[in-house]
Amino acid sequence: MKKYFTIYIILSSLFALFLILILNKYENGNSINRIKGEKESKFFPAEYEMIKRTFPFYDYNPNTYKEAINEVKLLKQTQKLHKGNNENLHWEFVGPTNIGGRVVDIEFNPKEPNIVYAAAATGGVFKSIDTGLNWFPIFDDQPNLSIGDIGIDPNNPNIIYVGTGEANGGHNNFPGVGIFKSVNAGETWNFIGLDSTVSIGRIIVDPKNSQKIYVAAVGSYFKPNPQRGVYISENGGNTWNKSLFISDSTGSIDLAINPINTNEIYAAMWERVRRPVLKSETRLNGKSSGIYKSINGGISWSELTEVNGLPNSSIASVGRIGLSISNSNPSSIYAVYTDGQMITGLYKSSDSGLNWSLVNNDFTGSGNFSWYFGQIRVHPINPETIFVLDVSLLKSSTSGATWDFSYGYNEDNSLHVDHHALAFHPENPNYIISGNDGGINISQDGGITWSNPASLPITQFYEIGLDENNPQRFYGGTQDNNVIKTLTGSENDWTSIYGGDGFYVIVDPSDTNVIYAESQFGNLGKSTNGGKTFLGALNGINQNEPTNW
Repeated sequence: MKKYFTIYIILSSLFALFLILILNKYENGNSINRIKGEKESKFFPAEYEMIKRTFPFYDYNPNTYKEAINEVKLLKQTQKLHKGNNENLHWEFVGPTNIGGRVVDIEFNPKEPNIVYAAAATGGVFKSIDTGLNWFPIFDDQPNLSIGDIGIDPNNPNIIYVGTGEANGGHNNFPGVGIFKSVNAGETWNFIGLDSTVSIGRIIVDPKNSQKIYVAAVGSYFKPNPQRGVYISENGGNTWNKSLFISDSTGSIDLAINPINTNEIYAAMWERVRRPVLKSETRLNGKSSGIYKSINGGISWSELTEVNGLPNSSIASVGRIGLSISNSNPSSIYAVYTDGQMITGLYKSSDSGLNWSLVNNDFTGSGNFSWYFGQIRVHPINPETIFVLDVSLLKSSTSGATWDFSYGYNEDNSLHVDHHALAFHPENPNYIISGNDGGINISQDGGITWSNPASLPITQFYEIGLDENNPQRFYGGTQDNNVIKTLTGSENDWTSIYGGDGFYVIVDPSDTNVIYAESQFGNLGKSTNGGKTFLGALNGINQNEPTNW
């Protein structure tokens, strides 16, 4: 025991020395990320998840990630050779399966609609063969499980493309490592490039040419980078060419293609930078945000501006933009605009993007972070029926002029908030699957009512808490799914006890009825009855100080 303690002290001392040297180098101005005299942004504490991955220079490097993956592989090989006392250790899945996590994309197989694919923000890709009722993972063996989008070849749905790196721009978005392709419906995968794009917003396969793939690359939000823009492959992903580039601070967040005239394609460009160190460079909108159109399959692009009836980005605060084209009437195109906070307008074109009109700018029910969603879907048969994805899910049967409903939290928890994905059954468009921060929800009546099937095991934990006196009791703070607990250690026996976004949770080892739990905006609660009820526990804490989200 003394031997191991000595080794621990030596390693700790070496690590401390490394930090002193590297931070001294950082403070002496050798980091390219700090401008002399620049103060830390007020948002710095909220970037905790990013800071953990990029300390001390706050700069994500894809090559460093690859090196880490290779080191893990070598470590696994070493462990196999030197099992020692760990030979009998094994991992056991304890859930939760009754509480979900963030789903960022859903895709039906267009020829076999009982087959559905779902992309998890940090949990890989899942497949269902019973129209979304049950799911199993198909991407777990890949080097990165942060997913941005899925693209399916409509001519051969066994060919699937997965873009790694969530594109929503939040503090807990993990970077990706490029595009992967499967030719056997997800049984095996091959890496096909774009490893420096970091985050993927959309993948579209040309409906008339399976060899042509369009990719909306957001790039890294945490620094200016030239990898942003729209990429095109003409050979099924073997090689890629950049088709549209605006600036190193502006990526492509969405794409829409005319299903009849596939040379007509639209790209939504978003100026987005998230820099906790450089407050002057942190922005959610900018003058280079906007919609671009190509009429020659991406050879050239032209910006659609105020001349076409869209907002003037040099005057208005234009942020994330969502696009959708009607399959039944491809001349009908919708665009939902956001600024740094709310949805600012829903626009429609009835002449293939030549002229646009403002349909609705009253989105008072939307959240104050609509840039996190910013998407829209058009009904595949009725071009006037649309869904807008935001904190709530909005449906309109009048092209957005009026709203049939706006669903926030349901009393029966059948529909979670914060919507990132929505897909229609190819043969029965009344069958809809929604992807949100709570996982998967299904409607069989066009969105009027919703059900909550068995959840995917993709809950995003910020932190885990253990009851030292009752090893079967686990606690955890989760992204948008509260502080949760299980008293049995069973995968489907988790319940919510505190908060909206849960963070650290601690059980008092001297009295397991005493639990401390955190939630967003710096809230701290204390329970003295095992988590049944909580009271505020912030007395004496300066709540005006900057706090983590």
